[in-house]
Amino acid sequence: MPVSPRLLLTCAVVLCAISMGLRQSFGLFLGPMTAHHGWTASAFALAIGLQVLLNGISQPICGNVADRFGGRTVLWSGWVLYAIGLVVMAIAGSLALFYFGAALVLGVAVSAAGFPIVMAGLSRLLPQEMRGRATGLVTAGSSFGQFSVVPIVQAGIDLFGWQGALFAMAGVAILAMPLALPLADRPQPKHEGRPQAAGAALKEALSTSHFWCLFFGFFVCGVHVSFLTVHLPGFVASCGLHPSWGATSISIIGLFNIMGAMISGELSGRWRRRELLVFIYGARAAVMTAFFLAPKNETTLIMFSAAMGLLWLSTVPPTVGLVARRFGTQWLATIFGLVFLGHQIGGFMGASLAGVIWDRTGSYDGMWLIAIAAGGFASLVNLPVKDPRTPVPARA
Repeated sequence: MPVSPRLLLTCAVVLCAISMGLRQSFGLFLGPMTAHHGWTASAFALAIGLQVLLNGISQPICGNVADRFGGRTVLWSGWVLYAIGLVVMAIAGSLALFYFGAALVLGVAVSAAGFPIVMAGLSRLLPQEMRGRATGLVTAGSSFGQFSVVPIVQAGIDLFGWQGALFAMAGVAILAMPLALPLADRPQPKHEGRPQAAGAALKEALSTSHFWCLFFGFFVCGVHVSFLTVHLPGFVASCGLHPSWGATSISIIGLFNIMGAMISGELSGRWRRRELLVFIYGARAAVMTAFFLAPKNETTLIMFSAAMGLLWLSTVPPTVGLVARRFGTQWLATIFGLVFLGHQIGGFMGASLAGVIWDRTGSYDGMWLIAIAAGGFASLVNLPVKDPRTPVPARA
């Protein structure tokens, strides 16, 4: 029986909100877990960085399984792994066990339960004219999860300790599984020409400059996102502000990205997506430069968080749209998963490199300069991207 678009979008938005909210909360555990176990900040950050990297490596694999068999089973598997990884984090008494749960298990879980699988399924289940708006809504839902879940996790840490908060997060992961029921997509896009073999689709994508420009642009997006989500709470504390401002700043980023993602989703259906990406990355570099030079107080932190929120995940709708336009939707989860690999390699760099810079210099200044330069690079690297006005049909 066909599922209504409204129910599809509702379940997709809530799923992505929970998934993003949980994964964006990991930075809140850096302080209490390193203090309890006597670990260094770089050791904790490396685990989260490896999680991000494994998320990127496993994303095309999870995407290929979803492309072949549908996304619902992949999503269910992801939420089970999410719960297991969080429990392992809570009981880990050694770095080895912590790395197993936080990096290995959660790295795969985030891929299987993440928004690339959800978005690819929606792109197949919804008509073409609804895709841009749907992608914007799902991205906004992810941001709402960051806005709403991160403060709740922080409150859980304050009330029940970091272990109690991790156990509660594992319970939420299990309760999220029924939301995947309507997302039973079967990849048979009849409107896009004859089916194309997976190997041929991947070969075509990897041989085009279009793919690699999007890949390296998304790499920079990952650097920015992981650097700020993992280290912004520590940076805020190092500036003499109360640690609660770290969670507040991440929450504000999520709140304003609800608006930013919806605007980006609408513009992706009305404006050229290439110019939209060039603007977003350039604006990120400008916002980070202004914050780097400004005095660090509550007012400038709020202004920075709001501005970054408008630009946070607004890269996703135009990137997904460009992949779908250029390569079609038959293997969208697989090809976008490869683009997303670039994002997660950048995320690994952003999380781990910032931890090393902090441990060696006692300052994040070097990482801020790297992030600013990377934003300028991403703006330039998207200039050659081709943005066809009509979808390219799949080829046999």
